[in-house]
Amino acid sequence: MSQCSVRMTVPRGSASTSSYEFAENIGEILGEVSIFTATSESVALKDLWDQNQGVAVVALLRHFGCACCWEFASALKESMARFESAGVKLIAIGVGTPDKALMLAERLPFPKECLYCDPERKVYDLLGLYYGFGRTFFSRATVKVFLRLGSLRKVLKNYTIKATPDDKSGILQQGGMFVFRGKQLLYAWKDEGSGDHAPLDVIFDALQSSSCLSSNTNEKPV
Repeated sequence: MSQCSVRMTVPRGSASTSSYEFAENIGEILGEVSIFTATSESVALKDLWDQNQGVAVVALLRHFGCACCWEFASALKESMARFESAGVKLIAIGVGTPDKALMLAERLPFPKECLYCDPERKVYDLLGLYYGFGRTFFSRATVKVFLRLGSLRKVLKNYTIKATPDDKSGILQQGGMFVFRGKQLLYAWKDEGSGDHAPLDVIFDALQSSSCLSSNTNEKPV
């Protein structure tokens, strides 16, 4: 299968690598994957945004019982107006079943229409997101959490560990952030460890540099 290099903007001090290799048709492959809405409806990923020119930011959380993911989901929610005004579809996916997703959606809260479940971690596997005990508990990237203790304390007020997946193997899964225009992958970020989320200003920079925020420019491949 042919591969293409996807350039990723790396903020100063990031532990993430500057490029990853993905199948050239990764967007098409992902489109056939079925996940679940927070209300238990099965949906194909390709049906979540326009597969021709629609722009989507796909945020892959770790699991619904991860406090760091509640903090990141809160940051995503605060940026939703900015995404919407730019014509960008925000899609948040977490590891776990719909009942666990609903706990986050109702207690944080987070818009249910933007929240999806991947209990079998199919999307995570296809994108090659990191997995394992070491990255979950001993990654250097996890120290970034200590720079965000204020926002973490804020979400912990309504947090519940009951949102943790019943299948405990899911807690070792790391997340990531991806930007698509139609089926074309424009930007990729793989979390190096728990709490190592893509800075949202970097995401907006990636959208801007890829001409996604302007309807008057031609599509430019990364």
